[in-house]
Amino acid sequence: MTGRKGGITKERLATILTVAVLVAALGIGLGRKTGWRSLDLRAMAHKLKPVLPEPQDTVYAVLNAARAGDVKNYFANYTGAMETALRQSMAESGEAAFANYLVQSNADVKGVAVAEPQQISETEVKVRVETIYQDRNQVQTMYLEKGPGGWKISRTDADERVKTLIPYGTPVK
Repeated sequence: MTGRKGGITKERLATILTVAVLVAALGIGLGRKTGWRSLDLRAMAHKLKPVLPEPQDTVYAVLNAARAGDVKNYFANYTGAMETALRQSMAESGEAAFANYLVQSNADVKGVAVAEPQQISETEVKVRVETIYQDRNQVQTMYLEKGPGGWKISRTDADERVKTLIPYGTPVK
């Protein structure tokens, strides 16, 4: 080990390990002085429960997956009859064509506004999603169900075109 250029010598390794042990001891000492008495892993695990995504996170995940043509993640955010219908559509066209459809249908999107969810029941919410295009806006209500894996889209209402007074991108005078 010694004498090789760029290698770690035994002395260098001993120095690094000594510094690491001293830093750990200092950390433990400071921790106890500031109130740490013992490391209670059960209490820490209880406090660090996984946070499930909110319904809006699911809507954004679907939009991002569609924009990227990521069929797997797109389907991961749907459930029930809606998921079945979408999978049937993909089976009829093929995965590559379906991925291309997702990308093309989102190519002209300039922005998205996702409203706060409205509670329908303990396990269902509805969310108003407004999609902004250059020449129009469209509004759609999505219904999401909460399951073991988080929120998933179970159904949607038809798109409604919203009249825009000033088209997206119009210069301000």
